[in-house]
Amino acid sequence: MRRSGRIVRQVLDSVKALVKPGITTMDLEKAAEKQIEDLGAKPAFKGYYDYPCVLCTSVNHEIVHGIPSAKRVLKDGDIVSIDCGVVLDGYYGDAAITVPVGETLEPQLKKLLDVTEKSLYRGIEAARIGNTVGDVGAAVQELVEANGFSVVREFVGHGIGTRLHEDPQVPNYGVRGHGARLREGMVLAIEPMVNAGHPGARVLDDKWTAVTEDGSYSAHFEHCVAVTANGPMILTQ
Repeated sequence: MRRSGRIVRQVLDSVKALVKPGITTMDLEKAAEKQIEDLGAKPAFKGYYDYPCVLCTSVNHEIVHGIPSAKRVLKDGDIVSIDCGVVLDGYYGDAAITVPVGETLEPQLKKLLDVTEKSLYRGIEAARIGNTVGDVGAAVQELVEANGFSVVREFVGHGIGTRLHEDPQVPNYGVRGHGARLREGMVLAIEPMVNAGHPGARVLDDKWTAVTEDGSYSAHFEHCVAVTANGPMILTQ
């Protein structure tokens, strides 16, 4: 899983370097697909419940599962969430980043990205033997809400291993001490999805793209994390 996680990180780093005004989300998709193939892995998302692409690219008010398109041109001041998964020798890796486009990001959007990424690491810190998924979710939720943002409820993190989505579900909200207890050897995909406005989400007619109900911008960061005797081990960095 560390090997598959490293490939995911290589792909995300390469795609992030391509993000600039004027590029399309399909440009990012084509680059990612070629690199996944070159690195000897297979895309985890393409064909999963008939999803058509190797990346999810969610722009501005899109939360998750945005489908890359040659018509979607990135503009200065946008933010784009890039979610990538691969499978290598039967084991999955999955991670996401949210990237600013250009040089003129509004201060509130910069804060949204910073807080969402920090909340991911708060959740990771709670992924310890004997803790619960509620401890992970509460750690994320407390930081997000203390900064005036909201946590998406409709979409959650998950276990991961020989399948892309395994038990337990890992919400980005919760009550400490509640939910499935974490055991050594579990691997969790922890992935805060944070809205600048209200937490509500809806899915567009394409049956995939989830957007904020109020049109506010949304950020998404994700790592795969192993629960070990020495504490949480991030597999996708």
